[in-house]
Amino acid sequence: MKLVRGAWKLLVGIKDALVLVAMLLFFGLLFGLLAAKPNAGAIKDGALVLKLDGPIVEQPTPGDPFAALSGGGSTPEYRLRDIVRSLDKAAKDDRVKTVVLDLDSFAGGYPAALTEVGDALRRVRDTGKPVLAYATAYTDGGYRLAANASEIWMSPMGGTLFMGPGGSQLYYKGLIDKLGVNAHVYRVGKYKSFVEPYTRTEASPEAKEEVVKLYQVLFQQWQEVVAKARPKAKFMPFLTTPGAVITAAQGNIAEANLKAGIVDKLGTRLDFGKRVAQLAGAPTGKAPGTFNTIKLANYVAANPLPTAGAKIGVLTIAGDIIDGKSKAGSVGGDTVAKLVLDGLAKKDLKALVVRVDSPGGSALASEDMRRAIIEAKAQKLPIVVSMGNMAASGGYWVATAGDVIFAEPTTITGSIGIFGIIPTFENTLKKIGLTSDGVRTTPLSGQPDIYGGTTPETDTIFQAGIENGYRQFITRVANARKMSLERVNEIGQGRVWDGGTARQLGLVDRFGGLQDAIDEAAKRAGLKPADVHAEYLEKKPGAFAMMIQQVLSSGRDDDDASAGDAFTRMAANRRAVFARALGDVKRIGTGAAIQARCLECDGIGGTAPRPGDAKLLDLVLARFAL
Repeated sequence: MKLVRGAWKLLVGIKDALVLVAMLLFFGLLFGLLAAKPNAGAIKDGALVLKLDGPIVEQPTPGDPFAALSGGGSTPEYRLRDIVRSLDKAAKDDRVKTVVLDLDSFAGGYPAALTEVGDALRRVRDTGKPVLAYATAYTDGGYRLAANASEIWMSPMGGTLFMGPGGSQLYYKGLIDKLGVNAHVYRVGKYKSFVEPYTRTEASPEAKEEVVKLYQVLFQQWQEVVAKARPKAKFMPFLTTPGAVITAAQGNIAEANLKAGIVDKLGTRLDFGKRVAQLAGAPTGKAPGTFNTIKLANYVAANPLPTAGAKIGVLTIAGDIIDGKSKAGSVGGDTVAKLVLDGLAKKDLKALVVRVDSPGGSALASEDMRRAIIEAKAQKLPIVVSMGNMAASGGYWVATAGDVIFAEPTTITGSIGIFGIIPTFENTLKKIGLTSDGVRTTPLSGQPDIYGGTTPETDTIFQAGIENGYRQFITRVANARKMSLERVNEIGQGRVWDGGTARQLGLVDRFGGLQDAIDEAAKRAGLKPADVHAEYLEKKPGAFAMMIQQVLSSGRDDDDASAGDAFTRMAANRRAVFARALGDVKRIGTGAAIQARCLECDGIGGTAPRPGDAKLLDLVLARFAL
């Protein structure tokens, strides 16, 4: 009996301890939430700090709360419209004495987004307010922003080397052959290069020709933007003969940058902090180099989106297009279609703006979203499409629903083509002594057979289905753009275009950003742009996920390590590229069989991998290390 009572007391003690731990965790999270929650009332005189330790995106991906609790975390992402709105407010806000750009860990962004933020920084500077930038080593994207600053600071131990667009792309054909995998590829489009890594060991001449054209245009635009912002900077030698420049400086990249006018000041973070303190003031009793700070999250909370006037619905299609449901950061056909239909059910929208920022994906999901948007058109709502960083393949498929299409000169669009990939493993199984057999009642029994391969009838049917999908694609484009099928087929074939060329070809109507599209939608609805506001049709993140995200964000403000010197930065970028490549392999193997997707889009907008890619890389590296 004593043994039973002792065991019972032990169990009760364990239970009480677990309850206590749970309560401590709960109150700890609650305290973290209250401490981390953006405080709109905390805005006082100081420097608005944009510590961009992640990429600038159209729609941030919500963090995984369970991964966060286990210490996994995720790379932060910054919403484009929040940054631009904050900068425009800061330009007229007397409390904001200066704007600080902390770009040490900046993960980049697509050219269109960087141009929009750069223009907003210039508007702040044009009011007479100083804009100061700091980094140990600027990336191409980071420097595109920093060029608009009134003072560009850099660590004397750092250095900036410009890379330009381009680099290596992984091709998996050799590995696939060694493993015995049979990649059955069905496609239409001479220049539809997304399948080439699975069918070739190098880029085809046609694909390489198109990529060179696109990259040359984007690189020329980068040079023009930087030269306009920094007319006295001598950056061309760093693009054409960087080795000679750095050798002449005896390897001191920072001094070479300073002499060329690429940066204005060399100094440590302490030096930079003292300079900002001269402009923004310093709190009493704090360490040297500390200055009065306005956090971006607090400033965004203090300047919410306007709600006065009639509603112009804004539907955001940002990320990879997938079948079914999705969270922010990807585009599920069912999720987006429901957002549109729910918005229409309220019957208070005066027009619909479709903001597209996607490299494409599932053809089925693209069509589902297009049909939902057509339903808005059936209710007599004007439909205006605003292309952001990219609207390629499936992204352009959706855009064909619009009455008018806006884009930026740096928008990446086109890639009108379609493909499908089905892997089978009959040869792989033979390598380890496994075979397959069975009976068929029809030529399609058990097809596609991943153990025994596809039949000729299956290949014929799949290729015919892909060709039918391509006909649907170019038909939609032809009807929307008032072109002949022959003309669309000529400019299609999987080619990728910059926004300027796309406008010349008739794929785009006008240049302009999201606000231009909202203004146009208001005019088409018979309203004045000043009398409307944007009503974003989007799914709100859960309260628990928001709490975890806020707690994590609060811990990033001061404790993050810097990006390191130029060489560390380059190594980190290449690791991110590899992570993204592995993620693409996974997505092509687990995503929709028939896709309209752009390969070239992935190599332009910075190096930040998609959610889950970094973890996948860690698993692969750990496997090889065993």
